Amino acid sequence: MKEKVGFIGLGLIGGSIAKAIRQYYPNYQIVAFDKNKETLALATQESLIDVAATTIDENFRHCRYIFLCAPVSYNTAYLSQIKPLLDKDCILTDAGSVKANIHQEVERLGLEEFFIGGHPMAGSEKSGYTNSKAMLIENAYFVLTPSSKVAQEKIDAYAAFVENLKALPIVLSYQEHDYVTGAISHLPQIIASTLVNYVRKSDTKDELMKHLAAGGFKDITRIASSSPTMWQHICIKNRDNILTILDTFIQNLNQIASIIEAGDEQGIYHWFDVSRNYRNSIPDSSSGPIKKVFAVYCDIIDEAGGIATIATILASNNINIKNIGIVHNREFEEGVLRIEFYDADSSSRAAKLLQKHRYIVYER
Repeated sequence: MKEKVGFIGLGLIGGSIAKAIRQYYPNYQIVAFDKNKETLALATQESLIDVAATTIDENFRHCRYIFLCAPVSYNTAYLSQIKPLLDKDCILTDAGSVKANIHQEVERLGLEEFFIGGHPMAGSEKSGYTNSKAMLIENAYFVLTPSSKVAQEKIDAYAAFVENLKALPIVLSYQEHDYVTGAISHLPQIIASTLVNYVRKSDTKDELMKHLAAGGFKDITRIASSSPTMWQHICIKNRDNILTILDTFIQNLNQIASIIEAGDEQGIYHWFDVSRNYRNSIPDSSSGPIKKVFAVYCDIIDEAGGIATIATILASNNINIKNIGIVHNREFEEGVLRIEFYDADSSSRAAKLLQKHRYIVYER
């Protein structure tokens, strides 16, 4: 009998995990439910799923794993529907970036022997099944938050399963998870969105800020393009941690404002020096919730066909380009042309190839 895995929700994260399972466990049977019927039809057409369930029904019985990959509030609501379908060997998990609420509901429903919370710390500013891909979780931290009553053998099995999907399992308590992700994932999202809104409200009538925005501004605020619905759920469900972290962050902003107001040159230098050193100590291989951008910059002469020539060189060497364009505001950037890639290997290969063709290349 084939091992069976169930998915409730087949968006960006659910779709990516399912695609990784299909890649590394090709013989597994995958059952999925999603409110979007077009998503189920596409996943069936692509041979990703074997069964498209129209409701949470008997199709989910005898699953080795059941992944709850809907928005965090919905995941909690689905627990009572899933409960009658669980076998003793089943591992029930989720993919939400907030854990307290679902763990508390798991305890209330008596599902602790089944539940191990999961959070692949990977994502994209683009949402939905059509943007999912198996490599999304590759080399990304995959946090496991076991319930207090789940067997150690289930925790070990799930960790091994995650490793075989090429992700990096790490076990935390759900309380620690929510505090850590509040600082390194939820706070940056709030900052990015707030910065965008500040510029929107403060811009000149002819939108000079918008048109002159440099690459640095776009990199910092890229995640502001993420799903508002997802972040609405996260901010409500992780409210206490987010408010505590925001309060401390605001104190830090007030601190640097005071240093600047006092004209404290040494204090200003120290502020930026400490942050630079700490930022530089974070390894490039670290794969957290905010995905690294793989880009190179190069100098090109402003002439017809310049970009097309570079695109042809890369394409003829099987290097896929994610985005390419002229950098008009280069106050904090080197190079005229910015080329973005899907992964570090492509970026590195492209840089060497362009240098071989005598382009001046700046890697990031």
